Amino acid sequence: MKRIVLTGGGTAGHVTPNLALIPPLQAQGWDVHYIGSEQGIERELISQLPGVTYHAVATGKLRRYADLKNFTDPFRVLKGVGQCVGLMGRLRPQIVFAKGGFVSVPVVYGARMRGVPVLLHESDMTPGLANRLSVPFAQKLLCTFPEAAKMAGHKGLHVGTPLRPELFSGKREEGLRRFGLKDDRPVLMVVGGSTGAQAINRALRAALPQLLECFQVLHLCGKGNLDVSLEGTPRYCQREYLTDEMPDAYAAADILVSRAGSNTLSEILALNKPSLLIPYPKTASRGDQILNAQSFEQRGLARVLYQEDMTPEVLLRRVVEVYRERGELIDAMEKEPSSDGLGNVLKYINQYAKKA
Repeated sequence: MKRIVLTGGGTAGHVTPNLALIPPLQAQGWDVHYIGSEQGIERELISQLPGVTYHAVATGKLRRYADLKNFTDPFRVLKGVGQCVGLMGRLRPQIVFAKGGFVSVPVVYGARMRGVPVLLHESDMTPGLANRLSVPFAQKLLCTFPEAAKMAGHKGLHVGTPLRPELFSGKREEGLRRFGLKDDRPVLMVVGGSTGAQAINRALRAALPQLLECFQVLHLCGKGNLDVSLEGTPRYCQREYLTDEMPDAYAAADILVSRAGSNTLSEILALNKPSLLIPYPKTASRGDQILNAQSFEQRGLARVLYQEDMTPEVLLRRVVEVYRERGELIDAMEKEPSSDGLGNVLKYINQYAKKA
């Protein structure tokens, strides 16, 4: 039987690509096991999945700042490595796929000690600490961004990000119906992130009268950011956020205004949605979204508007530009080899798996 061990945790971003991989792996006949922490979010998301065996091991956070736990966590990591060496001996998997996060380090080390091949995946522009510690013991580092693959040298591969198949199940007609829109003019979807983006919300609402002359607007404004004075405005629908409705919203959207998080950009690329990216400024983040957006712009996959340059008038003008240039953007996205992240990762898993 083909057996694979998946790992990754600490944040949902280190788990969701594994969630996308599990159904097609099972369909290919893989026996799927997951190694995660005892209390992390990965246990909550993975342990109840049918056909997946979850193994909890000791972990320690890899900190780059002063903390008393820096004296005890190395011993937890060593304990986790020992547990993973034992698990690899009992499970004898053909391959390990590690998505990052501190839980993945003892899994990778345990796999190396048992001679099990390892593939890593990195979603960000620059590899995180866990992946940097793991790269010497892995066959390849699969990357969402070409810049990250280049930094990894001969081990780097630009493949994209695995996305859940449900993302592609949306229907435009259902999306229009859900949000009270019509098929008589293009739909602009504005996504500020799960907690919203106040600067984008303000600029959009100030530009709304002019935007609604040309577009219908589906505005995901973030929790607590609804504007009751705009309820009932023709051709405008505001929601705090979406969950199960998101595939239909994507299907209904003709163009997007969005932040530039790695997972969001992977979705935009896979769905071929022309987009205006407004990355979080350096004053509000470590600047990773700016690098993400610049990569997409340089590859011709999106247009970028920096928040410090955004006014209602500029936002309006740039949205219209993106709509006019949508054909050019779609052509570039359709030619982008990393758009099928799920298929690319599955290919390399099967390629590097140790033959039983």
